[in-house]
Amino acid sequence: MSDSAEDVRAYTVRLELVDRPGELLRALQPISDNGGNLLSIFHERGNLTPRGDIPVEVDLEATPGQFDNIVDALRDAGINVIQAGAEQYSDELTIVLVGHLVDTDLSDTLSQIQRSTGASVRDFSLSAPEGEEKESSARLRLATQKGQARDVISEVRAIADEKELRVVEPLLGGEAV
Repeated sequence: MSDSAEDVRAYTVRLELVDRPGELLRALQPISDNGGNLLSIFHERGNLTPRGDIPVEVDLEATPGQFDNIVDALRDAGINVIQAGAEQYSDELTIVLVGHLVDTDLSDTLSQIQRSTGASVRDFSLSAPEGEEKESSARLRLATQKGQARDVISEVRAIADEKELRVVEPLLGGEAV
C-alpha cells in the first residue's frame, strides 16, 4: 500500500546536535531529501544535554512511509535521534552510578546507555566531593518506552559491570527486579 496525500501527518523529531557550524543544516537535509515538510524548529542553543550537545526539536509533516525514511536517514547520517514521532517515552526511572566515573569516561558511559537501551538521558548530575581521582556518583533520570524499564536496568547493569561501577536501582512496581 502506498502513502497518499491524505496520509500526511504531523510528527515531532527530537535530536541532539554537536555544537558545530552546519550541523543543523546537515540534520534538516534528510527531511528535505525524503519529502518532509518543515513546520517548526526549536533550537535550544542555551540548554545543553548531559553530553554537551544541543537539543533540537523539529516539527514536520510527512506520510508514515516518508517519516520512517526520514528517521532512518537521520540515523544513517549519524544524527542522534532521541525521540521520533510515536517513539514517545512514557516511563521514567532514576538510577545512581557509583565508582570511578571520570576515569571510566563518563561521556562514553552515557552514550553506551542511550545506544544500548534506547532510553533517553533526561537529567544527569555528578557528585565528586573528593575530586575526580576518588569515587564519585552520578544520578541519571532516564526516559524509557512504556514497559521497557526492566530491560533498561539490565543493560545499565551490564555497562556498569564492564566499567566496574555499582548501580543503585529503583524499585519497580512492587515486583522483584
